[in-house]
Amino acid sequence: MVGLSEGEKEFIKGGIAQDLRSDGRKRYTYRPIYVETGVIPQANGSARVRLGATDVIASVKAELGKPSALQPDKGKVAIFIDCSPTAEPTFEGRGGEELSAELSGALQRCLLGSKSGAGAGIDLSSLIVVEGKVCWDLYIDGLVISSDGNLLDALGAAIKAALSNTAIPSVHVAAGASNDEQPEVDISDEEFLQFDTSGVPVIVTLTKVGKHYIVDATSEEESQMSSAVSISINRQGHICGMTKRGGSGIDPSVILDMISVANFVSRQLIEKLDSEISAAEANEEDS
Repeated sequence: MVGLSEGEKEFIKGGIAQDLRSDGRKRYTYRPIYVETGVIPQANGSARVRLGATDVIASVKAELGKPSALQPDKGKVAIFIDCSPTAEPTFEGRGGEELSAELSGALQRCLLGSKSGAGAGIDLSSLIVVEGKVCWDLYIDGLVISSDGNLLDALGAAIKAALSNTAIPSVHVAAGASNDEQPEVDISDEEFLQFDTSGVPVIVTLTKVGKHYIVDATSEEESQMSSAVSISINRQGHICGMTKRGGSGIDPSVILDMISVANFVSRQLIEKLDSEISAAEANEEDS
């Protein structure tokens, strides 16, 4: 928890009401974002994202598996988040476990959409090798190194960057297996397919403080929030998922306005993230 005096609380709320936050930003402005890719060599893809003093890492590991009977034409993705106790004293023990579970669930909803796959951000059908028999399972791990608010957006950006950095080995399927048999597969050590991230959304969290809402809230600003709504939006402007936290209810008309703001902000965020990922990958190739 952030310990603030009454004067500091009023200063934060007053600044947001006047569209001038404590660090000089306007309500809908993100802090500078920095991306580094290929930070974990043994993973299929990885990235580190810094958003102000919030610092997170995401890695992607691809393993061959079997599609579920309910979705034989889709691969599987599992997201696990770990909040390091060194990032924040409150992350020690159960506090960190609960937040890790909350973030993992929120990312699953925002990046994978509904169970039916409708509106899903990550294209699970691209992970299929042989329908009903063989697919790629992606294990996405996120680590919070340093926390100064807006963890969900930062982790969403790191996962998007890590997926963009992900190379999946080409798979050759041996001919001749009958319909009942599990086909034999040969995984290439030399040919890799780049994972398509064109449909992977960014997450924009709108945090309500007083009568107004802001993007990319710091820990101090989050300590004064009544509620927060996180909306994942892809580059086509489609909503892929939504999640809310905080006890205060939100009027449906306000939700519609939040979606409109998130749509506008997401375009700038996607543009910035694209250019940061490109620069990071160029640096990785040069080094």
